[in-house]
Amino acid sequence: MADTSYTEDDIKTLDPVEHIRKRPGMYIGKLGDGSQADDGIYILVKEAIDNSIDEFVMGHGKEIMVTLDDTGLLTVRDYGRGIPLGKLFDCAAIINTGAKYDSKAFKKSVGLNGVGIKAVNALSSHFEIQAHREGETKRIEFSKGKVVKDMKKPMASTEPNGTRLAFRPDNTVFSPKLRFEREFLERMFRFYSYLNTGLTVNFNGQKFRSKDGLQDLLKENLTAEPMYPIIHLRGEDIEVAFTHCDEAGEDLYSFVNGQHTTMGGTHQGAFREGIVKVLREHYKKDFDPGDVRTGIVAAIAVKVVEPIFESQTKTKLGSTHMEPDGETVRAYVANFLEKSLQMHLSRNKDTDKALLDKIQENESARKELAGVAKLAKERARKAKIHNKKLRDCRVHLDSNAKNKEESTLFITEGNSASGSITSARSVDTQAVFSLRGKPLNTYGLTKKVVYENEEFNLLQHALNIEDSIDDVRYNKIVLATDADVDGMHIRLLMITFFLQFFPDLIRRGHLFVLQTPLFRVRNKKETFYCYTQEEKHTAIKRCGKAAEITRFKGLGEINASEFKHFIGPEMRLDAVTMDHTHALKDLLTFYMGKNTPERQEFIIRNLRVEQDIIESDEEPAEEAA
Repeated sequence: MADTSYTEDDIKTLDPVEHIRKRPGMYIGKLGDGSQADDGIYILVKEAIDNSIDEFVMGHGKEIMVTLDDTGLLTVRDYGRGIPLGKLFDCAAIINTGAKYDSKAFKKSVGLNGVGIKAVNALSSHFEIQAHREGETKRIEFSKGKVVKDMKKPMASTEPNGTRLAFRPDNTVFSPKLRFEREFLERMFRFYSYLNTGLTVNFNGQKFRSKDGLQDLLKENLTAEPMYPIIHLRGEDIEVAFTHCDEAGEDLYSFVNGQHTTMGGTHQGAFREGIVKVLREHYKKDFDPGDVRTGIVAAIAVKVVEPIFESQTKTKLGSTHMEPDGETVRAYVANFLEKSLQMHLSRNKDTDKALLDKIQENESARKELAGVAKLAKERARKAKIHNKKLRDCRVHLDSNAKNKEESTLFITEGNSASGSITSARSVDTQAVFSLRGKPLNTYGLTKKVVYENEEFNLLQHALNIEDSIDDVRYNKIVLATDADVDGMHIRLLMITFFLQFFPDLIRRGHLFVLQTPLFRVRNKKETFYCYTQEEKHTAIKRCGKAAEITRFKGLGEINASEFKHFIGPEMRLDAVTMDHTHALKDLLTFYMGKNTPERQEFIIRNLRVEQDIIESDEEPAEEAA
């Protein structure tokens, strides 16, 4: 008998606002609460400001004012031409409406899909847009994409031409705890200033302006001393800056039409290939690509007609050509580097020699490792089948699985903690690697230790990062240690290991620290897991006098049935990020080196004694875990 349960009534057509609110991830990536730089609320900021940037690029308005108030309302005011007043509603609320479809007006703009500020509108509890144009103004206010107030007729205005846009993200879509982190916003605005020399972005009175573009970007983001002056090259629709530092890995920043492509793309790949090709030809030596690129810190920005991105959030360029039916991105970048870099090196002999010295230094280090690496690979291959340290999952980042972004490797201390996580994990997407205890402090050691230390060697192979970070098998690498002194020390030792030898894992946002609850508070009806003292006190009030309080002292004390809550969809992770305000070498020297007196003085000067809170007579005594 035919199944008649599927009828016309099951077919639903969502209006654009409903679709954006129902499927926000299609437009802004992950939601989040604003605690991570790639959370969706920062995509909303980018969409809100990109139109103002495009106005500046077209020669209209040299300053953009951005304000963030205590209520979370973010306002962007530019001094461009101002949206035509009769089209204000269309630009704010109707999908596929905008001047950017006319490539004569916005030939090389960031977004060409007409969705940008409509998504901001739909995902905001409060959204308003106002245009000032030729002595008149018009303003419309929305809530969750629906009109709340509409100024039917334009009014007289004495303000300069331009557009004002203000929004407050909807915490029912994102998170009740959502908030903008100033650090992430400031970084975004700095990047806008680097890419648009002459533009001033004024954020709550703090001005961001750049004179030397990508050269300024590298200067302010170097984590070690450059081995030669930054090479800065500019051409039509392309800008490149790079140098080498005494570090492992590559640190690459790439941009398309002013958009920071954090996931790279064809232009970044073209630069990585092109720099190798040009330097091979220049020095007339067939260098290994890794010898050329190890330690490089570089930025590349290109302008592409009608760019194609691999996602709505525009973090990876998919375009293969600079413009439809035009020169390929690969050829354009290679030709530019061949001409400009050759000329620069011929005019700067000291830089020419320092660059060659660095490549040869990398070559010597690689050859020195070749023998021990071969033995280590053989050992790792034999151990792989019987490796008791790794409990692998089925889905990996380098696969074609739809949920590959969920692939996670937990690095745990000891067997008790790994036992709890292993029992509670998702066998599809979560793997576990068990450390024996405290790993070796790798500060100051060469990469030889990665191969000679069995644990590090097996971890390297589990991650598949020996040859390239591009092939890493897990999207998230999570340090899961106890919240005590020993656990903190293990975290520091593992972070030092990754900073020393695989810093790209951190730069690309793969490394995290797992937060686990300090307390469990429950009565016969409810159970609360508390990560802070404040959460604990709130839970005690909810549970009343019958509250039973348990203090978790280690991951091994949390049974598997409870642990599944802490590594599931609501898992709390702290991203490990690189602090660009200090040189990486200096930070490692201070915290992980042998400068004991200086470090002791620092600890004494900053010591805060955190005593366990003694519960008052009115509160129930804590039970032993």
